[in-house]
Amino acid sequence: MLREIADMGFSHAELSHGVQVTLVPGILRALEEGVIKVGSTHNFCPLPTGFSRPAPNAYEPSVGDPTHHDQWVRQTRRSLDFAAQVGARVLVTHLGSVRFWWRNPVKKLLARADEYYSANDAPARFAGEADFAALCEKVLRKVRERMPPYWNQVRASIGEIREYAVERGVTLGFENRERPDELPLDDQFGELLDGLARPNTAAYWHDTGHARLKEQLGILSHREHLEKNAGRLAGFHLHDTTADGRDHQPIGAGEIDFEMVSRFWKPHHMLVLELSPRVSVENVINSKNKIEALMRG
Repeated sequence: MLREIADMGFSHAELSHGVQVTLVPGILRALEEGVIKVGSTHNFCPLPTGFSRPAPNAYEPSVGDPTHHDQWVRQTRRSLDFAAQVGARVLVTHLGSVRFWWRNPVKKLLARADEYYSANDAPARFAGEADFAALCEKVLRKVRERMPPYWNQVRASIGEIREYAVERGVTLGFENRERPDELPLDDQFGELLDGLARPNTAAYWHDTGHARLKEQLGILSHREHLEKNAGRLAGFHLHDTTADGRDHQPIGAGEIDFEMVSRFWKPHHMLVLELSPRVSVENVINSKNKIEALMRG
């Protein structure tokens, strides 16, 4: 697996949340032989026992149930151990969600968006329609009203694993998410990261596709969001998003302005192509070349 990535010209790889434990011996052998280096890993990596498919939200730090919470802490610490073992600088981490036990309003919002995607010739512009904007505002208000206990639990959970990450020399990279009910909400990264007692032990991890999906909904401005969080960035998941809401596409196959995104890149940032398994080798290499051209620029 890693040799194939190296043969496409990559010097580093991210080990993501789909890595099964059976792959670990081969990964360690590839690192020992100098085939490639690991820049980042993604919680949970390797996969927890009992999971055979990617499961980054198998356990959430926003859930207060003691059994669930203990599993999140244990599996995150296990992922931090592995990240340190393979030399990763960052563990990309999801921070849970706001839960609705009855009629989650976000489902209605996303279903309405899907209707626009299917019926509208220019679906990226449906967010400007008054009825959709009103629905979006109503849904976001309900999410914020229900959020406090989940957000408090997230902050407490981070407190339980941050020192563990510091001891292993791994930065926690908190990723922006694509659903409106996932945490942090987009305006909360500053509050969260600036409020940590020890700086540089956690950072913001920016996913271009997630930001674009929310921009299509009218929830945020991609550029303004990057401007607000530029000083907190550790790295990027880079993938394009089409007008009908399909993300993890090759660079240039969608609507994202990567020239704009590239203005926020710094030498210490990690840039990770996070593409669909269905993307061809040719389009992976083309995406790599386009990002490298932007880096040179």
